[in-house]
Amino acid sequence: MSEKKKFPLKWLLAFLAASVIILGTLLPLPFYLEVPGTAEKLTHVVTVNGKSDEEKGAFMLTTVGIRQATGVQVLMSHFMDFTDLYSKEELFGQSTSDEYNDMQKYYMDSSENNATKVALDLANIPYEMVFKGIYVLNVQKTSDFYGKLKVGDTVTSVDGQHFQTSEEFMNYVKSKKVGDNLSVTYERNGEEKETSGKLIELPTDHKAGIGIQLTDRTDLETSENIKIDAGDIGGPSAGLMFTLETYSLLANKDIRKGHLIAGTGTMSYDGTVGRIGGIDKKIVAADKAGAEIFFAPDDDLSEDLLKANPGLKSNYQEALAAAKKINSKMTIVPVKTVQDALDYLETLGK
Repeated sequence: MSEKKKFPLKWLLAFLAASVIILGTLLPLPFYLEVPGTAEKLTHVVTVNGKSDEEKGAFMLTTVGIRQATGVQVLMSHFMDFTDLYSKEELFGQSTSDEYNDMQKYYMDSSENNATKVALDLANIPYEMVFKGIYVLNVQKTSDFYGKLKVGDTVTSVDGQHFQTSEEFMNYVKSKKVGDNLSVTYERNGEEKETSGKLIELPTDHKAGIGIQLTDRTDLETSENIKIDAGDIGGPSAGLMFTLETYSLLANKDIRKGHLIAGTGTMSYDGTVGRIGGIDKKIVAADKAGAEIFFAPDDDLSEDLLKANPGLKSNYQEALAAAKKINSKMTIVPVKTVQDALDYLETLGK
């Protein structure tokens, strides 16, 4: 009988080390990387009365990329520029990934709605804001409607009654007693559904409530056929660029004058441009796409906010720093309102 051949220890250690590296490279962890995304031209994203933008140059929305990290990527992220690491809780909070995606879709829908409203205001075109119901942003786990309603649902009536504002809706619910049964009609993915449950005592005011976080869902009605289709892109940060593209089509003006212009920022009903996250990555994406100009929110930082977050910079300051770091030739333009962007565009030559 021959003697059993022993496997060399150094080979075994090398095999184990290689296995650890391979597993660390392939296995995803509960961490996510935020990295530079893309800069997308809006020339065929926005159409007005069937017409798309055929002028030279382009307005571009900018994105960040989110991907689940492997062990090696978690380690490497500490040494990579324009790469931030977030835990699952930091990114999604208490929401599931599906609820997070539903929220991003809601934010995008709101962004498109606000952009359309402001663009119509700028073009002096009439419209009507129509209340469609209550949009569900969150459902408390203590709610009797948990598992029945979900993020993204639109509540259209309660006990067969329709309301014109969320305030009317909340007043009706608060007039009931804790434990009362409530019938709720809602829309989900275009289908009308109905459910019921008991009211709970809300911790905020100790009155009866459903136990949901909500906001108004309003649709804008106008004689203009305005369509904004950003595909799978979510979130509210394209509001400013949607507004500029929509306004240029409504007014039939070449406000861009042939330039390639990127930017970011939320859009409020009054035309105010709001702060967004990940602007440094968006600068990288815009520069890579060849943008000449970048509109950055010039948000005001209060003393209380700076005290609570030492070293916090405005979006404009962050954008300037990122552009300098990559030696970008883009002109970074600070904007507080959409009118600031339009005023800057007036200064451009062909």
